[in-house]
Amino acid sequence: MAKPTLVVMAAGVGSRYGGLKQIDPIGPNGEIIIDYSIYDAIKAGFGKVVFVIKEDIREAFMEKIGNRIGRYIETDYVYQRLDDLPPGFSVPEGRNKPWGTGHAVMSARNAVDTPFAVINADDFYGPTSFQVLYNFLKDAEDKPGMYEYCMVGFQLENTLTEHGHVARGVCTVSPDGYLVEIHERTKIMKFGDVTKYTEDDVNWIEIPAGSTVSMNTWGFTPSFFKELEARFPEFLEKNKDNILKAEYFLPEVVGSLIAENKARVKVLPSREKWYGVTYREDKPRVKQAINNLIQQGVYPEKLWEE
Repeated sequence: MAKPTLVVMAAGVGSRYGGLKQIDPIGPNGEIIIDYSIYDAIKAGFGKVVFVIKEDIREAFMEKIGNRIGRYIETDYVYQRLDDLPPGFSVPEGRNKPWGTGHAVMSARNAVDTPFAVINADDFYGPTSFQVLYNFLKDAEDKPGMYEYCMVGFQLENTLTEHGHVARGVCTVSPDGYLVEIHERTKIMKFGDVTKYTEDDVNWIEIPAGSTVSMNTWGFTPSFFKELEARFPEFLEKNKDNILKAEYFLPEVVGSLIAENKARVKVLPSREKWYGVTYREDKPRVKQAINNLIQQGVYPEKLWEE
C-alpha cells in the first residue's frame, strides 16, 4: 500500500507577520518551521510531500527548503492560482488574495493519489501529531456511503499567541471521539486567563477552557478532492456580494459533509503545544521552543546532513 502524502499549505502571504514567514529561519542552522514538520513526517512514515505555493515564490521556496528536502522525500509543487476556477467563472477585478484553505487543498488534486494529511507551513505541530496522522492514514479507506477522514485536535490553550489574535476552528466532539461540528473563528484572543472570540470587533464571546480546536491539521482520502471541486461553484455563487474577500474555508466543507452524513471525522487528540509565527513578535518564542526541544533530544541540532 502506498505511503500517505503530506500536503503543505504555503501560499499565504503573511500579511500580519510583515514578511514571507514560511521561509524565515528559526532553527540554529537556518531551519524554518516547515523543516521540523517535514522531519517529523518522514520519521512517522509519510512518503511524499506536496507544497502548495504561489508561483512567484517558487524560487525562494526551493532555495530555502525544497532543494534539501528533495534529498530525503519525494517532493512536488503545485500553485494556488486565482484563476483556478470552475467553468463559467473568472477572477473578479480587485481580487488579489488566495481563495482560502479549501481552494489551497483543491490545488493539489492532480498531485495526490493516496490518503493525505494537510498542514500549514508556518505552524509547528510536534512529532506526535504526525505519528497519529500516519497511523490513521496508512490504512484509511472510505466505507460505502461514508468518507473516513480525521483531524488532529489541539487544546485551545496550547494554540494561542501573546501578540494578537489567531484563527482557529472551534470543535464539538462526540463522546466516541468524532467531530460533530466545527466553527471557524477568525479572531480569537487571550484576555488574561480567559479566551474569547469576536465576529464584529465589538462583542467578545468566551470560549470554554479546554475546548478542542483545529489547526488545519487534517487527514483525508482522495475522495475529498472531488467534494472540494463540486462545492466550489456554490461557494462562489453564494458569496458573489463579498467576492473580493470571501474565503473557501476547508473546515466549512468538512462541516457540510458531516452535516449531510457523508463523512465521519475521527478526532485524534494531541497534547502538543503549538508554536507559530502569526506575528513577528512570536519569532523569539518559537526559536526558544525549538532550542529547548533540541536540548531535550527531540531534534538533532543539525536537522539535515549536507
